[in-house]
This record gives sequence, structure tokens and C-alpha cells, in this order.
Amino acid sequence: MENSQDNYVRGIVEAILFVSEKPVLLEQIKEVIGTVETPEIRQVIEALKQECAQRKSGMSIVEIAGGYQMLTNSEYALYVKRFYHTRHKERLSKPALETLAIIAYKQPVARLDVELIRGVNSDGVMDHLSEKGLIKITGRKDVPGRPYIYGTTKEFLEYFGLKSLADLPKLEDFASLPQAMAAQTPVEGKNESQSAAQ
Repeated sequence: MENSQDNYVRGIVEAILFVSEKPVLLEQIKEVIGTVETPEIRQVIEALKQECAQRKSGMSIVEIAGGYQMLTNSEYALYVKRFYHTRHKERLSKPALETLAIIAYKQPVARLDVELIRGVNSDGVMDHLSEKGLIKITGRKDVPGRPYIYGTTKEFLEYFGLKSLADLPKLEDFASLPQAMAAQTPVEGKNESQSAAQ
């Protein structure tokens, strides 16, 4: 591509990433532009990513759930939070997070297995997570009664900003969490947990 055409395509890709509320697949961008192949689009996105990083832009381009999304640079998150202090992302309750963690790490998993781990009935929580699109039925367990088994969705990856399930923290990493939290002052612990939930 010649330079002016290259810049034009770059502008199109940047505009699409800017307006999209969800990760955009390379195929979606190719469908919109029509005249540019997928490898070239990937090169344009990589160039935009590097440009944002080099000039410490307020925006960054990240790969999430198989697509690309333009997000605010985490380096400036504190200032964005101050600006939008009244805007709250819906937070998941502790039982919902607990249930979601079990499904994420044990999937595919049956409702009964989730309840055995949690020690309480999880019908309401799992129905809520299904309604939010964070979990879905992925099949049936090969046991008498053939209960449904559940797994996480693409929306789950988007909600937590993960590229894939491989990006989930390793379970052994949680072993050091109680000591780290105990070492914090109460105020610091509160602020960090609030930040993580947002």
C-alpha cells in the first residue's frame, strides 16, 4: 500500500476500535474495509499499539477474547476514575464471584458440583450469571440424569479483560494472597479491593 492509502486504512481501523464497546475481530474489520487482507490489518493494529505505547497515549490497544479493543491506558486509571467518580460498573456479589471462579477453573462443571464445593444451593446465583451472559450450558454430564454442565463465555473474558482462559491467574498464586492482604493497612486494602472490582 502506498503511504496515503496506508494512513487512510490506519485511520479506519483506529476509528472502528475507538467506537466499539466490545473487542473487534480482524475479520470484522476486513469485512468493513473490503480491500485489505487480514495480515495487513493485523500489521496496522500492531503499529497503532506501538505508537500508543511509545508516546504514552491515554489510550492503549489490547487483545481480548480473540479480538482487539481500544481502552484507556491503565497508567492514567486513577485520573479517569476521578473524572467518572459517579460512574460505576455493576459489581458482582461475593457469592457470584465465588461461583464464577469455581466454574472458570473447573469447567465444564455441573451445578451439583458447584454446590458441593460452595456448600450451599447455587441455583439463583448461576441463573443470574447465565442472564448476565458470563456462563452458559456447554453440554451434559455423562452420568445418570445427564445434568447440564457449564462453562464461561466470551463475555466472561471481556468482563475481566482476559485474552483467553490461559490468562486466568494460577491457583497457586492465591496462596500468598492472605499474607499480602494481612500486611496492608485497612485503608489500603479497601482501596485496592474497590479498584479490582471496578
